[in-house]
Parts: sequence; structure tokens; C-alpha cells
Amino acid sequence: MTTGFLPVCRQDMLDRGLEQLDFVYVCGDAYVDHPSFGSAIISRVLEAHGYSVGFICQPDWNDPASVTIYGEPRLGFLVSSGNMDSMVNHYTVAKKRRHQDAYTPGGVIGRRPDRAVIVYGNLIRETYKHTPMIIGGIEASLRRLGHYDYWSDKVRRSILLESGADLISYGMGERSIVEIADALASGLAVRDITFIDGTVYKTRDEESIYDAIRLPDFEQIRDDKEAYAKSFFLQYTNSDPFQAKRLYETYDGSLFVVQNPPAKPLSQMDMDDVYALPYMRAAHPSYDSEGGVPALEEIRFSLTSNRGCFGECNFCALTMHEGRIVQARSHESILKEAQLMTGDPVFKGYIHDVGGPTAEFRRPACDKQLTHGACKMKRCLFPGPCNNLVVDHSDYLQLLRELRALPKVKKVFVRSGFRFDYLMADKNREFLEELCKYHVSGQLRVAPEHISDNVLKEMGKPPVSVYNAFVDAFNKINEKLGLHQFVVPYLMSSHPGSTMKDAIALAEYIRKMGYMPEQVQDFYPTPGTVSTTMYYTGLDPLTMKPVYVERDPHRKAMQRALIQFRDPKNYELVKEALLEEHREDLIGFDKTCLIPPRKIVRRAGHVVHPSGRVHAPEHIRSDGGSHVRSSGLENEKPAGQRHVDRPHGRRERRKKNR
Repeated sequence: MTTGFLPVCRQDMLDRGLEQLDFVYVCGDAYVDHPSFGSAIISRVLEAHGYSVGFICQPDWNDPASVTIYGEPRLGFLVSSGNMDSMVNHYTVAKKRRHQDAYTPGGVIGRRPDRAVIVYGNLIRETYKHTPMIIGGIEASLRRLGHYDYWSDKVRRSILLESGADLISYGMGERSIVEIADALASGLAVRDITFIDGTVYKTRDEESIYDAIRLPDFEQIRDDKEAYAKSFFLQYTNSDPFQAKRLYETYDGSLFVVQNPPAKPLSQMDMDDVYALPYMRAAHPSYDSEGGVPALEEIRFSLTSNRGCFGECNFCALTMHEGRIVQARSHESILKEAQLMTGDPVFKGYIHDVGGPTAEFRRPACDKQLTHGACKMKRCLFPGPCNNLVVDHSDYLQLLRELRALPKVKKVFVRSGFRFDYLMADKNREFLEELCKYHVSGQLRVAPEHISDNVLKEMGKPPVSVYNAFVDAFNKINEKLGLHQFVVPYLMSSHPGSTMKDAIALAEYIRKMGYMPEQVQDFYPTPGTVSTTMYYTGLDPLTMKPVYVERDPHRKAMQRALIQFRDPKNYELVKEALLEEHREDLIGFDKTCLIPPRKIVRRAGHVVHPSGRVHAPEHIRSDGGSHVRSSGLENEKPAGQRHVDRPHGRRERRKKNR
């Protein structure tokens, strides 16, 4: 196995003494050789098995010559949009163009096309008509069969057909990509590679598809939303590697797209081997002059300890991509990577995160999952913890202790997704106490997502009472430790099931918290989730019961504005929502109100009512709602946020006078 970066140009290939590469990897991201990037993992795994790989990163999709720099690969092309879906990378939920691409040098937008896998695949096919092409990554994985596409608002065909590819390697592809490579190297034609778990192939011979479930035809799911929901249900209940059946979807009556069962999860030894490969842990130096790749800075000093998640939120695609069975690395593997990290000259002593999809999951939900798989119609944490769930934080706690004991490590943070319901199921509060004492820096971000139990049910999340109990436990421990730390919630608007009444209830809850959340996510219907199926069909695919769905952009904006009702720019939307629901009781100057009767305008350091009366800002409540000095809301805000909403307040004027 060679060291250094993999080839990014023909000269790099020749410098390695190679006249032809086994695989050419065409990727929508810049080349970052770090195990947090899927392209780096797949290429290093292939290299470890004796295959040569070269990168073509962010090629000019208007020029077919941009994918020919190495010539034809011996075994095939690999194609991925990168670490993110290209449409999510490019557009907000309001379908507005984003201004930065963190996976491009300098954060420049526009270096990859929309629907990158399809565009790159067709670009390759212009020159290489018959060279095997395997697509993978999040974009291909979640579009492996017919799917609803939010950006075009229609049902699209399998990406296997739209891209011109031969195979999809879906999910976490370390196992399937090596099996594909070995099959091609043995001389097997790509059309005959129909037997590998974790892959999708196409055929015109229905009789060759064995032991399989036939899904509703593509034309059915395109034209009938109920058929779409039923098809998704079959896919969802066949996403476990131990129990799943082969599935296939028919196009035009004669073309079949076949999904083999998912690949088996990696063992701990397998995981350790993947993360022990000789990554450079850096972006390719050719990007230095452009300012590097911003996404690397987010994860450069973070550690992946696990993959997979049995939390199974309805709006999350992890069930269909990584799966429900948690796989974890050994302590030795993680500590070795941490020691490498501490040797980086720019390491300042802070490990930014230790986790994965869910930070504290370090083992499968129960012992049977490793032999029988996850239950088809039963969840581990919803509507409450399963009786068979093993609730144990001891391994993760020990790992954190070992990491913070390393030389040169000053602090170890936990910033991954965090399941407070799993923590509350643990009667032992030792982990929560050490989390507060050593691994939080002022604020702990968790994701209750909403507070209406009606909405939480559609999300597959626990009732709000569980979140409230967690906040109480967190506050009591911090009080005991003499620490001033706060829970900061991530919240979501307009999820299926959320009515305007639910959005107003959430706003009232936020008012009681005493501060306005900075992080708000409007529900984003991305492929491969239960919630996206709800959004498109108006049906819960797991029960086939109707679900209320807000699709109107203006009313979605109203729901989002209610979460940040203190922001002056949201005033008119909030007022419209309150009047519509006959909640005039929330418009006024009382401390229980959300907004004042009239919009208050800030001008040159003062607050001006439409009547023309002027108030010094310190007499105005931080939400602009009252001129009573002792509203008390300021004292409910977390330290460090108490003057955030008062940019011209006393503290700022004192600084200026100095």
C-alpha cells in the first residue's frame, strides 16, 4: 500500500509507475483524504485490497474531455455526488440557491451540477459507452428506486436508469465495493454481477429475479399516491440486512430494477481496519491557494466512534442508508486516531466531537440484532423504550475518560446527535453528570424538534414530557456542580402533522423558555424518509392513515416565523397566524403575549412606535413587547444570550463611551 495522496491527474498516475488505473473515481466534492469523507474511505479500502484508484474531482460537466484525463480505467468508473446530496447542497428548503459549498475549495458555489450523479454518469457515457460504471454515496443510495423528488415535485425513476450506470452500491459500501471489484477483476461482465448484497442492478429478464418481492410498478407509484406509500412501506420493512427480501420495480413492463438485500454490518475489527488506513487527514495541497476546503475544518479534530442508529426518527434517512444496527470502533482504534490528531501542529488541545449519528450509541439496541436483525414493525425507542433495549452508557463514558486523559488533550466535547430519551431511560445519572462536568461548553444542543405530542408522534419522537424531564435533570446536575450551562433545542417547523395551532403552541413554549432559538429548520423533504412519503402522499406509510401536511409556502413561512416570533422581520407573519387562529390573547403587552399590537421599529439606537413615541431601548423588553422595565424575561435567558436581542442596549453604549 502506498502513502501520500491518491492521484488527481495523469502525471500522478505515471509517477506511481501506473499506465492504467483500475478505477477512476468521479466525485462532486474536492478531494479530502480523511475518514469523514466517503470517497476517501471507499478509495482507501479498494487500495488496501490491491486496486489502484485515481480521482477526478468536480470535473467540468460541460466538457466530456474532463473525465478522460486518465484514459479508460481497467475495471470501471465510480461516481458520487460527494458527502452531501447535490440538491440539498445547492438549495434551501425554500428552493433558494445557497451562497456557499463547504465541500469546494474556498467555499465557492457552482463547481458541481445539480443532480451530480446523473450529470456525471451521462458525461462518462458520452465517451465510454460500455465501461462499467458504479454509482454510490448518499445521493445514489436514497434514489435507488422510484422516489419523490421535492425540487421538481414529481416522482422520478431510479437513479440507476437516469445516470446510465450499471450498478448502485447503496448504504455504507465497504463490503459491496470490494466484492464488485473482485468480480470485475475475475473477468465477470458487469451485467452478470447480480448477486452482491448492498447493490442494485437492472435486467430485462424477470425470470432471473429469484426470492423477491415485486413492488408496485413505477407507472403506478408515479400516478397513484397510495401505491407510492405502499411501495415505500415494503422498502422500509425490507431495509434490515438479516431479514430483508430482494425487491424489484418494473418500468414500462419490460425493464426491472432489482435491489438486493443490504450488506451485513461491519464487525468491530472491520471498523477498526477501515479507520486504520493511511489517510493523509487533509485536503489535497492543490487547494491551499484557494483557501482549502471548509468542510474539513468542521471535522478535522472530531472522532467517529460509531455508525448506524436505532433512534429511527421519521424525517431521517439513516434507516435507509446506514441502517438501524449500531456498529462501533474499539477504544484502541479511537485512541490511536486521537493520538495522531494531537500530533497535528495546529491542534490546540480540543477534540471537537466523539460520536456519530447518535453520540452515545456504542452497541446494538439489543443482543438479538446481531443475529436476527432489527424488528420489522417495532421500534427501539418509540413510542417508548422497548423492554429488550439495553440501556448502558458505561462504554461511552469510559471512552470519554480515556480520551480526556491523553497528553495534550485539554477538553473533549460531545457535539453529535444526542438522544435524551435514551439517556433518561438510564436510571444511573453518572454519565449525565460527567457530560455536564467535562464535555459541555456552556450549551448542550439537543433535538426535541417540537413540543406538540401530535407532531412528535408523526416524527417518531418521544413525548415532550421526556424532554422536559431531561432539561430538569440537566439543570439540577449543573446547579449541583455550580455550573451555568443550558440546553439549547433544535426545533423544526412544518413537519407533517404540524398545524398552525401546533406551531402557536410551540411559540408559547419558546416564550416560557425566555429566549429565541437561533437554530430553526423548516422540514426538508429529502428522498428515503417516512416523513417525505407523508409530505408527498398525505399518508403515514407505516399505518396508511391520513396525515395533515402543510405544503403552501406562505403558511410554512408562518409556522417558521412563530418559532422566532421575537425577530421584528417576522412580525407580520406571526400576527397573521395568531389572527387566523383567533389567538388575539397573544397580541398585547402582557408578559404572556408573543407580539405587541403594533410593530415596533428600531431606529438609531432607540425604539420608535408607529405613534411617534420614542423609548430608550433599556425600557423595552428584548422581544419588543413592553415598555415595562421589570418584565423579568431577561433573567430567564441563558448567560451570554441576555443581551443578544438588544444590540443598542446599555452594555454596548458603555463600550462605545469608553
